[in-house]
Amino acid sequence: MSASLIPQQIIEDACEWAIMHGVAFRQADNTARHCPFSLAPMTMEREVYEHLRRVTPLITKLISNVSEDHDFLQYSLSDMAQADPFFGRLMALHQQAHGSADERLSPARQPLLLMRTDFMDDRQHGAKVIEFNGIAAGMAPFGQRATEFHAFMNNQWPDTYKNWLEDSSAIPAENRGLEQLAFGIATSARKVREHFDDSAKPTFLMVVQKNEDNVYDQHLLEIELQKQGVRTVRRTFEQLSCQLSTGDNQRLLLQDVGAVDVVYLRAGYQYSDYWAPELNEPVCCHTLSQTRLFIEQHYVAMNATISQQLATSKTMQMLLTMMPASEYARWGLTFEEAQLVKSVLADMKPITSESIEWFNTQANKKEWVLKNQGEGGGHCVFGNDISQKLSRLKPEEYDAWALMQRLYPHERDVPTIAVRDTQQTLVDDLVSEVGLFTAYYQGKPVTQLDGYAGYLIRSKPASENEGGIHSGKGILDSLVLID
Repeated sequence: MSASLIPQQIIEDACEWAIMHGVAFRQADNTARHCPFSLAPMTMEREVYEHLRRVTPLITKLISNVSEDHDFLQYSLSDMAQADPFFGRLMALHQQAHGSADERLSPARQPLLLMRTDFMDDRQHGAKVIEFNGIAAGMAPFGQRATEFHAFMNNQWPDTYKNWLEDSSAIPAENRGLEQLAFGIATSARKVREHFDDSAKPTFLMVVQKNEDNVYDQHLLEIELQKQGVRTVRRTFEQLSCQLSTGDNQRLLLQDVGAVDVVYLRAGYQYSDYWAPELNEPVCCHTLSQTRLFIEQHYVAMNATISQQLATSKTMQMLLTMMPASEYARWGLTFEEAQLVKSVLADMKPITSESIEWFNTQANKKEWVLKNQGEGGGHCVFGNDISQKLSRLKPEEYDAWALMQRLYPHERDVPTIAVRDTQQTLVDDLVSEVGLFTAYYQGKPVTQLDGYAGYLIRSKPASENEGGIHSGKGILDSLVLID
């Protein structure tokens, strides 16, 4: 670390911009800490970016249609659900909603797929998908703010900005992630209102975690929705368990608020989101997960539906990767569209006694990563640690895990300044992850950009495995394009 790379005045100016524009995390004492960020953006070839822009809405179309193919979900994910207790719970909820006719609770929910597809641009294989995020797929507001921040740096401190730019001819990639995601949500909300012939202001319900620290990203989305004429409210699953009721024609009603048009889950991807110790339940998380199912029995735009969460699982990603492109026709993709999607899917292998034997004896261990079904950071095993982990897995746990081709993205040609807690660090091996946002309602694109909404860039030192801004060594970044 060097304290004198950039004058501290510029660093403080940048950090204050971040705090003023809501690019922050809430601390336990209710103060705000700025989000870690890069002082200059990453560079990508325009052709690569355009390819991702073209293919990502097709991935969302595919996932959207897979998520409504309920028999396929039940059939193809049953082994994984037995191996992973949390997904077992989701599958049981899905079975209640969409299973046998005598159990079915007829979900009236209207699927709103707000998705972030994360890519890395591999040095050898090109840009490939890391994962699909179909639940709690946040940080589009931070993505747009990062683009705005780098524009501020270019205007305010042009010499500093250009000094750390890889290529002086690079042009910023437009990023309206916050506005477009809000546009998609607001459009869906109005369609639900129209269905009920209701002229009142649409209402958006965000389901959040208790004592959440990542609130500013969420509030930025709410402020943008309010600008677009939507009322916003926030509740935890625990609060909702005794505040929801049913109105006429499967209308979802929230106590002291009234009818709800859109439900957006920023919680629900882990057991702890459904756990209420004071309920003292014989079956863990039963009450709060039934609250989620209750929401789905109403005519409301919903992200993520239980089906969407299943369809964006690592196992589904593996199954779609392994099947031939021609099979995507089942979900409405032409062969050409299917091949485009296949072009960005990285190799994946199921965990079986045969694949473990192959991995231990023949594989180049540096070329693979072992993943479970978890969301967020901390769910991946790398290199030599994989054999050790595999040896500890019981056969009944195999289906919860998958091997995936490890991606080695381009390291930045020029060192970068990372700013964390108002301190600057020189990073000379920065690599980036590119997340593209999309929004589809009832299977159709619902943004002004044909389903595409914007992007999020998170960068990290190549030597670090955990790249989350929130949970790892990641920093917020933006994108400039070169021809």
